[in-house]
Amino acid sequence: MSLINPYNKTRLAPTPSGFLHPGNVLSFAITAVLARKTGAKILLRVDDLDQARVNKLYVQDIFDTLNFLDIPWDEGPRNVNEFEDSYSQKHRMALYNEALQRLADEEKVFACTCSRSQLQNYHSCNCFNEKIPLDTKNASWRLITNNHPELEVKSYPGKTIRTFLPADMKNFIVKKKDGFPAYQLTSVVDDLFYGVDLIVRGEDLWPSTLAQHVLASALGGNNFNDITFYHHQLLMDAEGKKLSKSAGALSIKYLRESGKTPADIFGFIAAMAGIEETADNWEQLAMAVIKF
Repeated sequence: MSLINPYNKTRLAPTPSGFLHPGNVLSFAITAVLARKTGAKILLRVDDLDQARVNKLYVQDIFDTLNFLDIPWDEGPRNVNEFEDSYSQKHRMALYNEALQRLADEEKVFACTCSRSQLQNYHSCNCFNEKIPLDTKNASWRLITNNHPELEVKSYPGKTIRTFLPADMKNFIVKKKDGFPAYQLTSVVDDLFYGVDLIVRGEDLWPSTLAQHVLASALGGNNFNDITFYHHQLLMDAEGKKLSKSAGALSIKYLRESGKTPADIFGFIAAMAGIEETADNWEQLAMAVIKF
């Protein structure tokens, strides 16, 4: 890090669980602009560990969308084969398992056998008091977050936000019932592994940002406190709900195959965001959103 280039690396981190939608592109555009403004390199990291939802067509769509819209990245795979051979999260399983083992060895996690319906109210889980063995079949692991001190989160540009872990993130899952590490853990491990120090994400992921600070502290990852975050506005559908792949949001693939140009797509996204300025490319779109 230097005064001229305050950040080393940011990242695009899509999940191949559906075709990319306008909200993904907005996040990519803001990431690219902040990288250009700060001198940070851009890593492409595809979060593919949830194999039940991952589809190779969706991985290909990530490359198709980035290339069609001319959104840049400096590090990471250039195609599906390169991704699968060298960059898939399966290649970092040893790192995830090492982190989980450290949490277990230091007694910072507990086993939980509650169903999702039982957890509608987080007060209903009594697994911490039951001292269930960690090797229990079909048990998830939860991080012990009781009485965690105030968190300090660096927010771009140049702010520090002091807050606490929200109640609904109490004792969040770090290892799923299927034995695979959970998103919060893989995200922390990956960001530290790749040396990411600037993260752009939607404002809906603010609770995850706080959870990841708590987890990094438990892992001894003090470098995580040096990461700066920018949480951007979300794009909403006609019913006022955030766009999501699982809800069948309009895909960039559909727009592209319908004959829309990149300028058409960026203009469409700008209109969805309530932007009146012209936005024919990713830079114009992002600059109209962040306004600094």
